[in-house]
Parts: sequence; C-alpha cells; structure tokens
Amino acid sequence: MEKVPMLAEGYEKLTADLKALRLERPKIVDAIEEARAHGDLSENAEYHAAKERQGQVEAQIGEIEDRVSRAQIIDPATLSGDKVVFGATITVVDEDDKTHRYQIVGQTESDAKIGRISYDSPLGRALIGRQVGDEVEVTVPSGDRVYLIEKIEFI
Repeated sequence: MEKVPMLAEGYEKLTADLKALRLERPKIVDAIEEARAHGDLSENAEYHAAKERQGQVEAQIGEIEDRVSRAQIIDPATLSGDKVVFGATITVVDEDDKTHRYQIVGQTESDAKIGRISYDSPLGRALIGRQVGDEVEVTVPSGDRVYLIEKIEFI
C-alpha cells in the first residue's frame, strides 16, 4: 500500500471533508424516502437526483477514506538538508529573471495560485532531489521552461 504524503493542514482538510460528507448521508436518505412517497419512480426526477447524489457522496467518502488511511503526514519544519524534498519551499528564477516561490505539497493540497505545487506535477517532479544552483528544465503546456533554484527552505 503506497503512502500518500501530505501536510498536516491537508490531512485536517480531508478529515473535515469526510465528516461533512458523512453528515450529508442521512439527508440524502431522507430525500430519497420523500421522493419515493411521491409515487411512480420511473418519472420521478427528485428520486433520481437524490440517488445520483447518494452515489457521488459514497464514491467521495470511499476515496477520502482511502487517502486518509494511507496518509503520511510530513511537517516541513522538522526537515533539513540541501535537496528539494516534499514539504520544502523553493525559490526559483525563470528565464525572464522573474522570481517564483513554490512549496512542494500533496496532490489534494496543490494550488498554483498560492505557490503550492504537487510533488507529482511536472515542475514538482523536476525539482525533487535537486539542489541550490541547479537548473531545471520543465515541459509544461505553454512550452519548455528553465528554472534556476536559488533557495531551499523548510518552513
């Protein structure tokens, strides 16, 4: 069973999402019962919508339970070293001399708008294992990009 690395806040968000979905279960059952009471199920849109939502919720619960059970929580503050690893915050300079700062996080925590990239993204995979001063070439949808690693922090 492969571990799923994530930060503590990512784990907390997953468990909160799981709790919310579990709380939604009884409401869906009530909606199904109410729709059943309306009679003919073959032409009952409310019934079909509630059953569809029930399937979606159960699938999401299963997926989140799997991730939570395989979670490996990593605290970047306890890490050190001179190589890029999961949880590290990296400052890079691109070809246009623009500075960017990224933190390597889990798939469910990634949000490029705030500088959090997945360890499984093209840039994340290219950065892992590299050191300050290394040049990293990455193929992204907009083309090939080259980044120079300026700084690695564990915060």
